Amino acid sequence: MGMGEVQAGWGQIVTIAIMAIALGMDAFSLGVGIGMRGIRLLHVLQMGLLVAFFHVLMPLLGLVAGNYVGHLLGRVAGIAAGGLLVALGCHMVLGSFRAGESNEMRGMDHRTLWGMLLISLSVSIDSFSVGLSLGVFVSHVLLTVLAFGACGGIMSVTGLLLGRRVSRGLGEYGEALGGAILLGFGLLFIF
Repeated sequence: MGMGEVQAGWGQIVTIAIMAIALGMDAFSLGVGIGMRGIRLLHVLQMGLLVAFFHVLMPLLGLVAGNYVGHLLGRVAGIAAGGLLVALGCHMVLGSFRAGESNEMRGMDHRTLWGMLLISLSVSIDSFSVGLSLGVFVSHVLLTVLAFGACGGIMSVTGLLLGRRVSRGLGEYGEALGGAILLGFGLLFIF
């Protein structure tokens, strides 16, 4: 293994870590909103585990589909993957400034199993799109999905716990930051 391959491997790991944090920002943002309404520690743990599960499952499905599409389409798939990340990043940034859209999900009853499942899935849907994009480039599938799951779960729990103590603005800025990171990586993939 040459020095260039080692540096490329570390570059991919750093990219995965940054993207995992960016995707976790959505879970953090929603967690802050839910935490501000009050939540029991048992529900914090349950929701954190569900978010972590969906942050593993959704990108895994996306990675498998993206890898298949990447083999079929070659370089065109790389440009399309970058475009998808740009679109997802823009959606997250713009969505963080629209109060009505995110408040609908925050209004769901987070204490029921159905509510927890829907909330966890809603913050993990973005992970499928990112997994689809990364499936074209990433060779460390297990590392990728575990990083996404760990970051999603940890940031969800952190947001839920901090939500009791901080203002609403923190969650909105976190989602905007995560969207900006995805937007930047999308542009890097295209160019």
